[in-house]
Order: sequence, then structure tokens, then C-alpha cells
Amino acid sequence: MASSSSSSSIQCSVWVPSLLNTNTNTNTIHFLSLKPNSITFSSSFSSSLTRIRIRASSSSPTVEEAAMSIDNLRRFINLNSGKWNGSFYQFDSSGNMLQQLSTKLSASSYGEDELMSLIQTLYIKQPSSSTSISGDDNDAEWAEYKIKETNMFTVDKYQQIGFFPSEKAFALRYQTAGMLETVLRQGVLGEDDTGEESPRNLKLPSRRPSVVCENCLYSLERDMRARAFHILEPRGTVDMLIVFLEERSDGAPPLLESSRDVKSRIIPFLGKWKGHSITKRSGVYGSTITNADTVVLHEMDNNGQLIQDVTSSSTSDGENVTTNVHWTGTVSDHLVTFDGGYQMILLPGGMYMGCPCDVAKSVAESKSFHLEFCWLETPDKRQRLVRTYDMQGLAVSSTYFVETKL
Repeated sequence: MASSSSSSSIQCSVWVPSLLNTNTNTNTIHFLSLKPNSITFSSSFSSSLTRIRIRASSSSPTVEEAAMSIDNLRRFINLNSGKWNGSFYQFDSSGNMLQQLSTKLSASSYGEDELMSLIQTLYIKQPSSSTSISGDDNDAEWAEYKIKETNMFTVDKYQQIGFFPSEKAFALRYQTAGMLETVLRQGVLGEDDTGEESPRNLKLPSRRPSVVCENCLYSLERDMRARAFHILEPRGTVDMLIVFLEERSDGAPPLLESSRDVKSRIIPFLGKWKGHSITKRSGVYGSTITNADTVVLHEMDNNGQLIQDVTSSSTSDGENVTTNVHWTGTVSDHLVTFDGGYQMILLPGGMYMGCPCDVAKSVAESKSFHLEFCWLETPDKRQRLVRTYDMQGLAVSSTYFVETKL
């Protein structure tokens, strides 16, 4: 893999194929499959002043234990199987909602052991045609897309994954946002889509994004999940954010709770959070799984700025290793911008997505960078998933957090 960067742009050349390979005659979407052999995990988290390195203990599993085994593939397939009713949300780089659509996903499997395969069909609710007479929602049409099956062979070819079977979480790295563009076109334009590259009143993702990352967290309370996509434009800044909120049921799709009160999005995160993290990395970055205890404090100071203190404690070679990062952030509507160039984009439903303000700057400074998704499903418990990339744009680690409010 090679990359090139300057102060104004980032281009990551990845050997994986396109996320989307469409055939206009068959309406078929081919998702990237998972590639465990390409996983190289790093423990580095870039920040304004501090780079945290969580060192592995001597009892850490080997890379073979951490790889996508047949058992892990089976667990991944079981985790995704079923009928999912969902709501699709599109947000701009400041956290403002642009679109809300309805989706369904049907996933099942066949075969055993090395021949196991996950097959999925995505349905997107289309808007009423401009020529439609009936306005009955029951008459709505759904665009159908066959997703390329995932099995041990495709897993070994295409996609990077950070999978946490017991915690029910995973992160995926894509090269394009083609599938997300198709969802928007079918869900917003439907039969009225004329194929324009930039349709009026519809923001489509960049055709050449520098990074497309999916972080998926499963509910701790219900049979529900949230899949969050960071899409970074070629210059390395946020193009848009996408969230699928899906429940495995035949009922109505789940919806994000939304409030017009700007302050209401940040208030649930304030306070002290204590929990545990698991970091998975491999290859030249250590081939290890590392555990750590974490304490995170979010509080507003007298100047209206957000103070964030993060303390992480782990054990290495029988010794306790503690790291601390202190950030100060400026709050503007749904956006928190920290000193050093990291931002939290506050979303409805107790969610936020974190990322650098400018990935190109991190790359130019030879720093790793990370993309974060946080889901506060209940007032006193939250989950976070962090995907870390090196300066070449390669996904090198995934870290899962579960934290309780004190």
C-alpha cells in the first residue's frame, strides 16, 4: 500500500476493490468482504500533544488466535443473520441531519465450516413517484439489492476487520462510498433519479473519498445495533456521516431520539465514566490483544469549554502503566473542537462521532489518527469503538470500550 499527502490533501491507495460494483440491469451491490490477513494493529492514538501506547502483557494471544478463524467467521455470520428493520440517517460535517430513510436487511447463511457463507439482501424504501396518484404508505416500493456473499474465501481477499465476538462489535475499512450513494439515490430520488452527478437538494458522498470507515456497536439492552460511517473527502476533512439504526424484528424500525435543543446533545456525556477497553492489533504492530482500565471525565469549565481527561491503566511485564491525556475543546452547536485538531460531532440519540479536523495534517506530521463512534444507549452506560490508522491510511488497530457513569 502506498500513500501520498500534502498540507491540503490526503490520498490513500488501497489494494482492496471498490465497496460497490453495481450492475444497472440487476440492481446488485457487491460489498467488500473481510480480509483478516491484512490486519495490522497499532496501539498508537494521535492527539494534540500525547501519543498513547498501551503495551501488551506477556499473556497476550498470538496473531493466529486473533485472526478470523472458522469459529470467528461463524460467530460473525450469526451476529449479522436475521431480518433487520432500520432507519438510515445522513448528517453533514457539523452534525446537522440531512436525510432520514427507511431500510430493511435480510441476512442468512448456508454451508458449514470452510464453506460457510453469509448472504444479504438490502431493501431501500423509495419515495412516491412524482407521477404517483396514491399517497398511501402501504403502496411504497422498495428497491432490492443483492449483497455479495461473505465466506472464508472472500474474507481472505478483500476487507480489513476488527472483530470483537464477545462484545458484539466490529469495524470495517472501505475504499469507496458507492453503496451509501446508492441508498441516498434510491431513498431520496427513487424513480425520478436522472443519474445526475450532483442532484439538486441532495448531497452525495465523494466519488473518491480518502477514508470510509464503518464502526458497528450492538445494543446492550435490545436486539438492535448502530452502524456508523465516517466518510472523509479527498482533502482529508469530513464529507458526511451516516448512521444505520437497525433492530432484528418484524416491527417498526427504531428511530433516533431528536431534540432541537443544541445543548441537549452534549449534556448526557458530561460526568465521569469508568470502564474497560480491549485493543486488537497484529503484524508489525505487536500481534496482540491488550486490556486496560479507563476513566474519562467530561466537564464544562467557567468559560463554556469542554474539558476532557482520559486516564488509561494497564499491566506490562508485571508493572502498572498509566497514561493520561488532557484536552480542552470549544463547543459550537453540535461540534466540539479540541486543541490539537480533534473534533467530536454530536448526533441525536446519545451518539457522537470523533475524528481529526484534518487528516491530511496528521499524515503530513507522520502521526497516526483515529475515528471514533460512541453510543450512549442508557443514561449510565455507553459503548465506544475506535478505529486507528497509521500515516499511510492503513487500519492498524481497533479498540472497544464499555463504560459506566459514576
